[in-house]
Amino acid sequence: MGKKITPRNVDYSKWYNDIVSEAGLAESSDVRGCMVIKPYGFAIWELMKSQLDNMFKETGHENAYFPLFVPKSLFEAEEKNAEGFAKECAVVTHYRLKNDSDKKGKLIVDPDSKLEEELIVRPTSEAIIWKTYKRWIQSYRDLPILINQWANVVRWEMRTRLFLRTAEFLWQEGHTAHATKEEALKETKLINNIYSEFAEKYMAMPVIQGSKSESERFAGAEETLCIEALMQDGKALQAGTSHFLGQNFAKAFDVKFADKSGKLEYVWATSWGVSTRLMGALIMSHSDDSGLILPPLLAPTQIIIIPLIKSEESSKKILKKTDDLFNSIKKTGVRVKIDNRENISLGFKLNDSEVKGIPMRIVIGEKEVEKDEFEIFFRYNFEKVSSKYSELTSIVESSIMKIQEDMILKSKKRLKKHTHEVSSYDEFKELISSQSGFVIAGWDGTSETEEAIKSETKATIRCIPEDFDNKGVKCIYSGEPARHKVIFSKSY
Repeated sequence: MGKKITPRNVDYSKWYNDIVSEAGLAESSDVRGCMVIKPYGFAIWELMKSQLDNMFKETGHENAYFPLFVPKSLFEAEEKNAEGFAKECAVVTHYRLKNDSDKKGKLIVDPDSKLEEELIVRPTSEAIIWKTYKRWIQSYRDLPILINQWANVVRWEMRTRLFLRTAEFLWQEGHTAHATKEEALKETKLINNIYSEFAEKYMAMPVIQGSKSESERFAGAEETLCIEALMQDGKALQAGTSHFLGQNFAKAFDVKFADKSGKLEYVWATSWGVSTRLMGALIMSHSDDSGLILPPLLAPTQIIIIPLIKSEESSKKILKKTDDLFNSIKKTGVRVKIDNRENISLGFKLNDSEVKGIPMRIVIGEKEVEKDEFEIFFRYNFEKVSSKYSELTSIVESSIMKIQEDMILKSKKRLKKHTHEVSSYDEFKELISSQSGFVIAGWDGTSETEEAIKSETKATIRCIPEDFDNKGVKCIYSGEPARHKVIFSKSY
């Protein structure tokens, strides 16, 4: 049996770390703040990546790849973006090492290899991409450009946590160029809707959509749209962002196009991204004290079959039944695996499948074969369904979407239960201090009020939902008429 997972209600942070470790998702590396994503964790990320990639391509986007290194002068071109990321930048100053003459076998930086211009290891790629777009765009005929890239980025975080905040992480970043403001705004909303659909439909994690306050916007953006998810400990997690960049980067890099009349205009831009932070969201949205719980659509193995062999004489029948069932299930497109590891106890295998969050499990032993009575175990609710062998495949196939839909419904109920609307600051502070989830309240729209609330309660404005009606609503802090009704919460 593996290590016991710390109960969630005892130490949420340790519970999370235990699941990441015991489920074999990732581990810390020898580089501070960086992680090794292990095969099982990477398989989940690949399923996420594949689905998102399909959704992007269905809306006309193409993949490309841009350099990891950004010349410092390019990085500085858009001032707000450069200032926003400056403290997190890793900088390359030299390009060669040499042997240390005083210490045999040791290497030192060769002072003669100093770069003429320092290179920034990309924290985000707007600068290098917009310099490239300047070469690609001359006319309205060159627009729109709808590019996405799957890449790694580096942000030198001081406080790190596997998947949620690491110095290097994997993500996708979209960068689009448009002839009109309206087209760019439409793109920004389209992508945020895609993120929302992916989170709910595939991650079984309903989210709230909205825009960020000015202080929470992406550096260099005129507007940032976001999806906010609620974790089981009552904290919010920003799961994805889509930015309307206006003409800021086009002006910084002098990217103009000739319109149909021949007049030169600056290009309109967007950028958007989600990262391996979604892995952290997936873990914290569903898991329990027995380990990971995966929605079937993102489970590398959707069902595991465990042959239980106690004697040589029964092994042939059991293994044939196991292989036949495996082949029958595999033909339906369900991701199935046989756990036929030798010299490992049944108890260990059962525990391992639960810790890894495999949605379904079937054990095939002598008793099951003789009676033609098999049990399908469901990880998400620990229930079991008995079935004749002839019906197993159809039950497994139909259970994929049943489990997915049940998990979505459970998450929606939790979100609703932990979303509260308040009209007084005392009630607001009480809910925030008890970390009770999303708190809807009036805000007067001033940065002073926003900062005061953050300072006093550690709650931030997670998003400003488009459909919230603020008529007659007062700001909970200043008592002034509310410019917006917003979602507050403590967050990751």
